[in-house]
Amino acid sequence: MSADNTFEKISIQAPDDLSLGKQVEYEYNYNPALLQGVPRSLSRDTLALDAASLPFSGIDTWTGYELSWLNSKGKPHVAILECNVPITSPNLIESKSFKLYLNSFNQTKFASPDEVAQVLSRDLSSCAGEPVEVNLLLPSAFESLQFKEFSGTLLDGLDVEITSYSPDTRTLAVDATTTSVSETLMSHLLKSNCLITSQPDWASIQIKYEGKQIDHEGLLKYLISFRQHNEFHEQCVERIYCDIMQHCKPEKLTVCARYTRRGGLDINPFRSNFEAPYGNYRQARQ
Repeated sequence: MSADNTFEKISIQAPDDLSLGKQVEYEYNYNPALLQGVPRSLSRDTLALDAASLPFSGIDTWTGYELSWLNSKGKPHVAILECNVPITSPNLIESKSFKLYLNSFNQTKFASPDEVAQVLSRDLSSCAGEPVEVNLLLPSAFESLQFKEFSGTLLDGLDVEITSYSPDTRTLAVDATTTSVSETLMSHLLKSNCLITSQPDWASIQIKYEGKQIDHEGLLKYLISFRQHNEFHEQCVERIYCDIMQHCKPEKLTVCARYTRRGGLDINPFRSNFEAPYGNYRQARQ
C-alpha cells in the first residue's frame, strides 16, 4: 500500500480552566479539589473515535516517585505510587494538577498507608470518572523494583532524512508484496510537547503488529514527526495507534509508550487490539 499524500497540521484546543501553564501556590495540606480532568474526547474527536466502541483496549499507568505523608504522630512516610487509569474513563488526569494534589499530602496526617491508598483511589476515580486502581510500594519493597527495556528491532540506527516535525502520515506504508509478518519495533526518539506549556515530553515506544510488513524507515520518520506536536501523552499514543491502523492496516496492533518523568510522575499509555497490558517495569530513562 502506498502512503497517503495528504497532510494537514493537527490543532487541538485545551480547556481554559487548567492550572497547567499558570503560576500556582503549592498546598501542603490535603486538597482533592486540586485534581483536574481533561476530556478524552478532546483528542478522540479529531480521530473520529467513539467512546462506546473504541478499536483498542488498554490502560494508562502512572508511577509517582514523590509521595509522602505524616503518620498520626507527625512522622513522615514515603511510598512509590502506581495507579492505573482505565482508557474508558471520560477524563484523563492532568499531570500538573496530579502533582499539586500529591503535594497536598505532605503535611497531612493519615492513620495508615491503606488509608492513603483509599483516599487516592477515591479522588483519582472521581477525577477520571471511572474506578482507578491504586497500589503503594512501601520502602520495604523497593528492592523488588526491576528495570526492563523494550524488546524488538530498534529503528533508531536507520539513516533517514527528516523534513517534517508535525505528525505526518505520508511516510507510513507497507510492502504489499510480503506475506503477513509478526514483528516488534521500537524507538527511543519519540518526543512531543505539552499541549499547554509546550515543554518537551520524551518517550520510548514499542510497536508490535501482525500484517503486511511496515516500512521501517517510513515508520521512524513518522514517529520523529511528532517532535513539535502539542498533545498530551495519552492522546499521542492513541493517534499513533489510529494512524498505523488506518495507513498500514495490520491485523493485530499494540502501541506502548513509556514517558520520562516530570514532577516525579511518569505516564505509560498502552493500547492494543489483541493483548493485555504489560507489567509496569521502569526503564533506564525513567
